[in-house]
Amino acid sequence: MTGAAALAVLAAMGITLIRALRGPTLYDRVLAVNSFGTLTVLLIALHGFLTERPEFLDIALLYALINFIGTVAVLKFFEYGDLGATGSTED
Repeated sequence: MTGAAALAVLAAMGITLIRALRGPTLYDRVLAVNSFGTLTVLLIALHGFLTERPEFLDIALLYALINFIGTVAVLKFFEYGDLGATGSTED
């Protein structure tokens, strides 16, 4: 049963990858890459469950944190053109 879940996650990852490559706007592509990262976290957790190695959950949580921070950084870069911008519009 969990093998079928892993195959379903892999299929969803394929569909998400297609969306990331063909997305009409930049934000659609960023959202697809974020979804791909989330599915990767799920796949790592499933692999840990299938191999009965709970330390894979720690790896999955770390990857989820990196995925979130990376998404925020990419969106901030595209919004302001600089990662060090504070967001204020004062001149």
